[in-house]
Amino acid sequence: MTIALLWIACAALIVVGLAGTVLPALPGTAFILGGAVLGAWIDDFTRVGGATLAVLSVLAVVAWVLDYVASLLGAKKAGASRQALIGAALGTVAGLLFGVVGVLFLPLVGAAIGEYLARRNQAQALKVGVATWLGLLAGMLAKVVIAFVMVGIFVVALAW
Repeated sequence: MTIALLWIACAALIVVGLAGTVLPALPGTAFILGGAVLGAWIDDFTRVGGATLAVLSVLAVVAWVLDYVASLLGAKKAGASRQALIGAALGTVAGLLFGVVGVLFLPLVGAAIGEYLARRNQAQALKVGVATWLGLLAGMLAKVVIAFVMVGIFVVALAW
């Protein structure tokens, strides 16, 4: 495989990773890390070394934890039931079928339906749905910021 094809694969992994920061089915920061590791390997770890890859690995884990914790905190703060959390997860998966709009709004709908089924209280269901949705958005925003920081670190390391 030529070096050019390897660099194309590296860039493709990073681009897929950036898309994965907003698409819940793709582990975005893991793809970015994979692209960075491939780029470091192509360059014999000359410009992107172990320290840079360690920082990128920590950032990838932090992004994953923040995404998970933000969603749960949003739901828990509103007093979400177990059914609401399951509904949000199912809404997220169903959202993949409807593109960006589905990914953004079906978790809210799923959480609200789950909460309504658990407590039969429309006001509480709406409150939990919105809180869960805001938590998901906060986690997604954090993940996007961290992903761009990861790409920036990788690019700066390559440039030096």
